Amino acid sequence: MKRQNQSSVVEFILLGFSNFPELQEQLFGVFLVVYLVTLIGNAMIIVIISLEQSLHVPLYLFLLNLSVVDVSFSAVIMPEMLVVLSTEKASISFVSCFAQMYFILLFGGTECFLLGTMAYDRFAAICHPLSYPMIMNKSIFMKLVMFSWVSGIMVATMQTSWVFSFPFCGPNEISHISCETPAVLELVCADTFWFEIYAFIGTLLIIMVPFFLILLSYIRILFAILKMPSTTGRQKAFSTCASHLTSVTLFYGTASMTYLQPKSGYSPETKKLMSLAYSLLTPLLNPLIYSLRNSEMKRALMKLWRRKVDLHSL
Repeated sequence: MKRQNQSSVVEFILLGFSNFPELQEQLFGVFLVVYLVTLIGNAMIIVIISLEQSLHVPLYLFLLNLSVVDVSFSAVIMPEMLVVLSTEKASISFVSCFAQMYFILLFGGTECFLLGTMAYDRFAAICHPLSYPMIMNKSIFMKLVMFSWVSGIMVATMQTSWVFSFPFCGPNEISHISCETPAVLELVCADTFWFEIYAFIGTLLIIMVPFFLILLSYIRILFAILKMPSTTGRQKAFSTCASHLTSVTLFYGTASMTYLQPKSGYSPETKKLMSLAYSLLTPLLNPLIYSLRNSEMKRALMKLWRRKVDLHSL
C-alpha cells in the first residue's frame, strides 16, 4: 500500500488506565510521588558527581550520564501520564506524540548503550587493573559516551520518522500511557510488515547486542573475581558490579518484553505495566541502587553537606 504523507488524524487520545476509573486518583498520587523522588534522586547524583572532583573518573561519569538519561526519560513520560490520570481521556497532538516517541526512543536507546559501556568499564577495571588508565583514558571515555548518545539519536530519528510517515485514518485512541511505538503502530491504516521486520531486527541489535556484550563482560569479571586472593577485594568487586547488574536486569528485562513481543503477545493492561517497569521503576531505583550501595557516593554527599554547613556558619 502506498504511503501517504497526509493523515486524517490531527490528535490522539491516550487512554491510560481509564478502564479502572476507581483507581485514577490513587494512581495519580503514587505516580506523582514516584516522579518527584526520581527527579530528586537523579538530580542529587548529577550534583554530587559534578561538584566532587574525586568522583571525576569513568565509573561515576558514566553514572552521571545515566542519571541525565533517567531524569530526561521520566520528564518525557511522567507529566503527560499525570495529565492522563487526572482526566478520563487526555488528548495529545500529532506533533507532541511524535516528539514523545522520539525522546522515548532516544533516551531508551542511549540507556541501552550506556549500560553496555559501563559493563566494559567494569571489565577493564577488574580484569586489567594495571592497564586500566590506558584502556579507559579520557579520549576513549568521551568516545564511548558520544557513541551512546549518537546511537540513541540515530535510532530515534529513523524509527519515529518511519512510524509517522504512515497514514493514520482513525480510530485515534492509544490504549497506552504514552506514545510508544507498538501502541501507536496499532493505529496505522497501512501495511506495516517491512517496518515490523526492521523494528524487530533493530531492537535485537539495540537491546540484545549490548546485553550479550554485558553478559560476556561479566563472565570474564566473575572468573577474575574468583581468582582474587583477598576476600575484601572480592567483596569490593562484587559490590561495584552488583549495582550495575541490578540496573541491567531491570531495564533490559522489561524493555525486551515490551519491544520484542508479537503484537498479540500480551493484553493492553499487561503492556502498560511492563512499560511502567522500565520507564518509571528504572529511573526511580537507579539512584537508590548506586548511592545506597556505594560508600564513595555516601562520603562525597557527606563532604558536600559539611562544606555547605561550614559556609553557612561563617
